[in-house]
Amino acid sequence: MAEQKVRWGILATGGIAAAFTADLVDLPDAEVVAVASRRQESADAFAERFGIPRAYGDWTSLAEDGDIDVVYVATPHSAHREAAGLCLEAGRHVLCEKAFTLNAREAAELVALAKARGSFLMEAMWMYCNPLVRRLKALVDDGAIGEVRHVQADFGLAGPFPPSHRLRDPAQGGGALLDLGVYPVSFAQLLLGEPSDVTARATLSAEGVDLQTGALLSWDGGALASLHCSIVGGTATAASITGSAGRIDVPGGFFFPERFVLHRDGRDPEEFTADPADGPRNTLRHEAAEVMRALRAGETESPLVPLEGTLAVMRTLDAIRDRVGVRYPGEETAGEAPELTPA
Repeated sequence: MAEQKVRWGILATGGIAAAFTADLVDLPDAEVVAVASRRQESADAFAERFGIPRAYGDWTSLAEDGDIDVVYVATPHSAHREAAGLCLEAGRHVLCEKAFTLNAREAAELVALAKARGSFLMEAMWMYCNPLVRRLKALVDDGAIGEVRHVQADFGLAGPFPPSHRLRDPAQGGGALLDLGVYPVSFAQLLLGEPSDVTARATLSAEGVDLQTGALLSWDGGALASLHCSIVGGTATAASITGSAGRIDVPGGFFFPERFVLHRDGRDPEEFTADPADGPRNTLRHEAAEVMRALRAGETESPLVPLEGTLAVMRTLDAIRDRVGVRYPGEETAGEAPELTPA
């Protein structure tokens, strides 16, 4: 694969699929060869928009297209298990949007399937691939602020979203947590790993999804994380990491930061800013580049977005939903959320 472009298929034609494809077509070592939707007209329009040679009106045809190296799954997360599983069964490598699946059970099934097929699988957690987030993590790992004591992060949208919107639809995994809360949870676990305990409260809609959720995660070593997500109020999308010897503040857009400030005891604050050469803040090219690097190296998962980390986040999301009483159609009854297994 090192001698040729990596050939991509795009499964779904919504907004995130368009944003990813727009970044993908600008990468010289990537080629988008096919797109699929459940509606042929949608696939045709998407293909015309981005100059994609093949458009399929069903997912199976894309999965079975032998000219595709890797499929980007961009459906709502309620369909990730079906769509990603179809592609893995057909021998395709997969990059799957977050939240990775509806629950940890579905996530474990996809991981097991990928390992059985020897296929690459990665959650599209673009935050983990962002160069400035990687710099922040390296500083924390190197002890720049001492031992991490507390992580704070929030992500909320003002809305309002009508009951007909997918964010209010239980059948589509609606609510703030899986769409937005996955970012604060993933940010905390990037720095601290899987928590040992979870406490949460939520405001639920008439449909039974969470309109806003607050979670307190704790670790055996004494660290805490205070996290919030909402679809009824716009938040600062800020984050802060407090350690025994300092603090890092990300003033806004913590999952695609423009800058962050390192405060170390006894020193002047240090500001770290994004390199303009890395592209615009909202670029998805870094996760695409990581997928292609891994494929060329013959890896079946990315060290930046490891599968065990994805499973751990899904277990935490399950635990939060269990605490607040959100269940999606077809899931087990409350009280059957998987046990957390802290690293």
